[in-house]
Amino acid sequence: MAVMSLLDDYDALLFDLDGTIYRGEEPVPGADRAVDAAHDNGTKVRFVTNNASRGPDEVAGHLTEIGIRATPEEVSTSAQAAAAVLADKLPSGTTVLVVGSEALVHEVELKGLTTTRKHSDAVQAVVQGLNKDTSWRDLAEACLSIRAGALWVACNVDPTLPTERGALPGNGSLVAALRTATSTDPLVAGKPAIPLMDEAQRSADARKPLVIGDRLDTDVAGAVAAGLDSLLVFTGVSTPQDLLDAPEDMRPTYIGHDVTAVIEEGVRLDDAKDWPDAVRDALARLGLEHEVA
Repeated sequence: MAVMSLLDDYDALLFDLDGTIYRGEEPVPGADRAVDAAHDNGTKVRFVTNNASRGPDEVAGHLTEIGIRATPEEVSTSAQAAAAVLADKLPSGTTVLVVGSEALVHEVELKGLTTTRKHSDAVQAVVQGLNKDTSWRDLAEACLSIRAGALWVACNVDPTLPTERGALPGNGSLVAALRTATSTDPLVAGKPAIPLMDEAQRSADARKPLVIGDRLDTDVAGAVAAGLDSLLVFTGVSTPQDLLDAPEDMRPTYIGHDVTAVIEEGVRLDDAKDWPDAVRDALARLGLEHEVA
């Protein structure tokens, strides 16, 4: 196990956003330096987010406003991935009921599909993404369509959303309400499912990307499912104790305090049979050994 600089080992960095690059409207300290270093090194950057509430232009604009260098072309969202899943399964012109933001509506329509907010016999699919204004009435319309047999695609199923105020309900919490009401499970486009990660890798034309995120159950699990290396940072949801308890399909390649680990202190976890010892050793190198039982 060694402390390594990671920029020269990977041709692209696939950064998560919420809890990794920013929390709510505030950047994570050091995120600007990590992204600048990647750009300056010629390492491709992609911002890969399960949050479907904003389009690539909005995401890039927000990142620029808080001091993170970004372009719309560098953004991959679960809304884009969900729209691609729908387009793969439905004929052009099919009516899709959208529970989510106007950014999600836009991505679905870009795929040649028709959108609506109301249930009718014409609805053949439901797509659900995070929208902080989603109401009971929106869920009720979706419930009717799903019960009538419509294909249901969820942009992501993260139960919480990291913010500067703490963890708040994420899209997964609203998906859970519809799952309970319909006794149906959706297809999932975002992490840890493959579609979003594949789209980001294709977009970057990357052969050896590194996935960077704050959640074991989405970012790291998504990387494992896609056969990619990953860096877990402790600026969002998952904790050192979560890492110690992680099953094999949620174990990262590296850990670090934050995203500056790509240039300063990414600690590799050995592929050891004794996972607890490997984790405790790595955490000790970061001075975090006191945060596990």
